[in-house]
Amino acid sequence: MTQMSLEQKIRDKSAKIGIVGLGYVGLPLAVEFADKGIYTLGIDIDMAKVESINRGANYIQDVDSGRLEKLVKNGVLEGTTRYGRVGELDIIFICVPTPFTPNKEPDITYIEEASKNIAEHLRKGQLIILKSTTFPETTERVVQPILEATGLKVESDFNLAFSPERIDPGREDFTTGNTPVIVGGVTERCTQLAVLVCEQIIEKVVPVSSPRTAEMAKLLENIFRSVNIALVNELAQLCDRMGNVDVWEVVQAAATKPFGFMPFFPGPGIGGHCILVDPYYLSWKAKEYDFHSDFIELAARTNENMPFYVMDLIIRSLSENGAPMNSAKLLFLGISFKKDVDDVRNSPALKIMELLLQRGAQNLSYNDPYVPSVQVNGSTLESQELKDATVRDADCIIITTDHSDYDVDKIVKNAKLIVDTRNATKSVHHGRKKIVRLGSYK
Repeated sequence: MTQMSLEQKIRDKSAKIGIVGLGYVGLPLAVEFADKGIYTLGIDIDMAKVESINRGANYIQDVDSGRLEKLVKNGVLEGTTRYGRVGELDIIFICVPTPFTPNKEPDITYIEEASKNIAEHLRKGQLIILKSTTFPETTERVVQPILEATGLKVESDFNLAFSPERIDPGREDFTTGNTPVIVGGVTERCTQLAVLVCEQIIEKVVPVSSPRTAEMAKLLENIFRSVNIALVNELAQLCDRMGNVDVWEVVQAAATKPFGFMPFFPGPGIGGHCILVDPYYLSWKAKEYDFHSDFIELAARTNENMPFYVMDLIIRSLSENGAPMNSAKLLFLGISFKKDVDDVRNSPALKIMELLLQRGAQNLSYNDPYVPSVQVNGSTLESQELKDATVRDADCIIITTDHSDYDVDKIVKNAKLIVDTRNATKSVHHGRKKIVRLGSYK
């Protein structure tokens, strides 16, 4: 197949799409392509995910279940665990996880394994697009050599590009289809083809000069947020220390300035995948060039320390309320990493629970309408029904995720003590003396 014929296949929607990794990024992407009538094959080593897709059963909150079921029934979307089918495909997106090690070093094992599996079945004319968030030069110095070890070469035989994911779980205003994406190809032709295929499902595609630029841009987006969240988290601790300044009111007041300020809000810590992980990906890469990203690492550490601060806030609040922490009944409300989603990856709520258990807490429970069960320190906890009696029985309610489902007025009315890390109680005027808010202790 020539490059021109691949371009024509993309334009007439006869190109076959492959999505490697069917998680929070891969499955929504697969659904978008299939919804345009483009045959899409999802590849994942997790048999449970593949079987679920082939039954038309959805497991991702941001994917419409009816839409998925229809696409599978119509034969434009299916799943497989077999990389042997890569040879059937024209374009393959790599959407695998990129975690970090306990020592805060990048773990790109999933990218390497996916690339090796693709390489075993790589053929001329294909386009490979890496979407997994990673450090600059991964596309050209990790993926490209693995693929070229087959004897095929970029552009003359196949095409390679990087186009970072920009999924924000739970959002309905910006989704896979209407969130602009960046594309950087190894060559100009690679960029052109990658842009063309992304334009089939995405309203705005922004080409950049290289994969390195696209990789760095993705890290900048998330590190920008990390740094600004760290700033307000540090300010929240200062306001707590001062005892007579409310950080939430401070941020809202500053946000009235129509220029030169963008509001960020404090919280119990950063969760999810990207914002927590990305600063360490960049700082690790920077050391290769004898460059130390101290400012970025400091912000990351500030955010990672927030669960420790919240733990101390809980213990202090219990003590002042006459309830010893070791025997206190602690009920956490919301353990997903952000409101109205079911994603618990790196959730600060789970970290706070682990820290309290290490300090001797004996009675922890939680409620989360999106997370029926969860592992904490090797034990399985199940979400408790949020009855009035359950709230009244708890010595302390800790609001770690401000889900829209929660009737905060009712919770405050029945609670003995509330530690609010999300300012969920901001509109509640009764029972203020029983509420301790992060960044506004008194």
